[in-house]
Amino acid sequence: MRVRKRYLPAGWYPAASQQAELAIERMRRPTTPRAADGTAGIVPHAGWEYSGSLALEVLSCLSRSMDTIVIIGGHLGPSDGIMCLAEDAFETPLGEIRADADLLARLRSVLPMREDRHADNTVEVHLPMVRHLFPGAAALGLRAPPSDDALRLGAAIAEAARESGKGVVVVGSTDLTHYGASYGFSPSGTGEQALRWVREVNDRRLIDCLVAMDPRGALERALHERSACSVGGAMAAIEFARASGARSGTLLRYATSFDVHPSDSFVGYAGVLYS
Repeated sequence: MRVRKRYLPAGWYPAASQQAELAIERMRRPTTPRAADGTAGIVPHAGWEYSGSLALEVLSCLSRSMDTIVIIGGHLGPSDGIMCLAEDAFETPLGEIRADADLLARLRSVLPMREDRHADNTVEVHLPMVRHLFPGAAALGLRAPPSDDALRLGAAIAEAARESGKGVVVVGSTDLTHYGASYGFSPSGTGEQALRWVREVNDRRLIDCLVAMDPRGALERALHERSACSVGGAMAAIEFARASGARSGTLLRYATSFDVHPSDSFVGYAGVLYS
């Protein structure tokens, strides 16, 4: 059996089981519990210190009746095509997660995919939380480019789920605006003015598209306004949600890395749920 080993260093999330469990418990927010009926969602993919609690909040709202959770990341260009994690299981500090080989085979029969052998945070950083929240579920890791390929992927997952009779949920993994000198993007200067522009203008416009379940609008914003790093994952999740009958998107929470580590260079994060 091929097991996909951990690639990310311990700074992204704890390496040991007990520390990972403690970190997850610390990330839980003492808010009013939401119904766990989400069909799909959008999660950020920074290290747990920065965006883990937001990702955990979205994951906690997904349907508990799932058989498989599909995590779709990005960090691809428009012409890169779809990539898949083809191992039989995924290593996490909390134990292995079984991969859904049947679902992957169904997708590969209708869509061209390349096997993903690269280190990438957009899928891996969520796996320990998935293992904690849904210990009996299988998982599938994919990466989608910022193009119509992402829409085809979302629709194909919905069709494969219907054909197989499985309960499938999908999360798209993307961070929002990467602002400041560290990212070579400072159209609104520095300081409070820059932070306000990212929060209230650049990220807001992208979030409006995500909540409205408008994947093409999100793609347009991301490509022309640099407001998302992996919008293909979000597009695929939206298209899956639409094809699966979701009627609305809800912004659960918005945050930035500045909230944790104030700096002139910072990143935006959004958690969105579809149901």
